[in-house]
Amino acid sequence: MFLHILKYELKNGVRTKDLIIWLMVFPIVLGTFFKIAFGSVYNKTEKFSAIPVAVVEETENPAFRQVLDGIESADEPFLKVTYADRAKAEELLDSGDVEGIISSADKLGLTVKQKGLSQTMLKSFVEQYTLREKIAMDAIQTSPEKAQEIISSLMSGTVSSCREIPLTQGNPDMYIQYFYNLIAMVAMFGCMTGMHVTMQNQANLSALGARNNCSPAPKLVTILACLTGSFILQTVCMLLCVTFLAFVLKVDFGDRLPLVYPAAILGGIMGVSFGFFVGSVSHMSQKTKTAVLMSASMLLCFLSGLMVGDLKGTIAQKAPWFNDINPAAVVSDSFYCLNIDEDYTRFITKLITMAVITVVFIMLGFIISRRKKYASV
Repeated sequence: MFLHILKYELKNGVRTKDLIIWLMVFPIVLGTFFKIAFGSVYNKTEKFSAIPVAVVEETENPAFRQVLDGIESADEPFLKVTYADRAKAEELLDSGDVEGIISSADKLGLTVKQKGLSQTMLKSFVEQYTLREKIAMDAIQTSPEKAQEIISSLMSGTVSSCREIPLTQGNPDMYIQYFYNLIAMVAMFGCMTGMHVTMQNQANLSALGARNNCSPAPKLVTILACLTGSFILQTVCMLLCVTFLAFVLKVDFGDRLPLVYPAAILGGIMGVSFGFFVGSVSHMSQKTKTAVLMSASMLLCFLSGLMVGDLKGTIAQKAPWFNDINPAAVVSDSFYCLNIDEDYTRFITKLITMAVITVVFIMLGFIISRRKKYASV
């Protein structure tokens, strides 16, 4: 009996327009828009790239050229050097093709057109090289026998104005949180399939519900089969969503992509249980329950940062407990912890939270649904 009901529940779910639109088509469209809007913002505005600079060699300085060659040959070069005469260098600076001009004479000089982070880093680079050069010259005058050793030690390392200290081995792109919240939204939209479980088992709300209540099959078996079918359908939707984002839109989830799938699946099951619980609570019509569930889901996704990226951070400062009970925030946080943290402590905590919320919603839904009796059907 269980497998028979499960088979028809799967067939019915595939034919449901809400499932196709909200759980398959809508995430693909919205994810594509997110990729167009945020896909290259981090690389253009946040990610560090080599600073273009023009070098004017007024006098020969083999040591300085050697340092510049060493910088450019690095895996992630700090500078992108263009050698030019004074007139050409000023033309490049005026057109914005370079951030500054370094003149190599008896003493290094720096010419910039405006103030900014790149110009500050160039200034620091020139000051560092000038200091090292002075130390080398003093060594030649005071200890000629050790001059070569000192010069080699000073010039062996790349002169740089910054040192990269990675905070995480994952993807540092702050805009990826919108894709995390997109997956959370798909998980929460699973409430639609959960609601259909209660609608088709309440005799006063649908003809199918009346027929199911007349069936000799135990109500517990019927609800379990319907819930299992909804879980399977939601799992397929979550797999498609993550796969589309990761392999079609090329969203970087870090090097732990296989663990993104179980987190997404558990979040989708939690969304179904949320819809099952809310659908069991009242005798409202299907349209009213749909409106309530969609409004609640969108509100929870909004508070988790789907529309305003830093809103979840603001809530964490004002009411940190809310993000721990907001299902959408818990789902998106699980992906964030998986990407940022080196260990799995917080990630496992989020999974346990989702599991607990799921169990609570299902138990409450069962209790409410099984208590409903009808004088006549």
